[in-house]
Amino acid sequence: MPLTLQQMMQDANAAVERLPVEEAQKLLEQGALLLDIRDAPELSANGRVRGSHHIPRGMLEFRADPASPFHDDTLKMDRPILLHCASGGRAALAGKLLKDMGYETVYNTGGLSDWAAAGASIEEPVDKGM
Repeated sequence: MPLTLQQMMQDANAAVERLPVEEAQKLLEQGALLLDIRDAPELSANGRVRGSHHIPRGMLEFRADPASPFHDDTLKMDRPILLHCASGGRAALAGKLLKDMGYETVYNTGGLSDWAAAGASIEEPVDKGM
């Protein structure tokens, strides 16, 4: 039977703990990485959490694999990674992927609006629109 989005989301949510932003902020103070996996146009249009690191979801496998020529040295197997996207769905899927690739401590922290609601500093969007 083919794998459905619903099953992938169930598996991802079961594998990756959803962490409230307030708890995530404590981990950031201890050296965790806040990883924004939204696409570049989303960052340009909506801004980003100050201090977050950006790797678009479509490049995550290439950036996460230490054997890849595109590996991002910011990603460390033993460094806690706090993922966010626009609402949390892609962050869950990306978190499961990272766990499958051997990353030890990975959390889904929801969406940009969750960070804004918790009082995180949001850098202004490049393109504020009309």
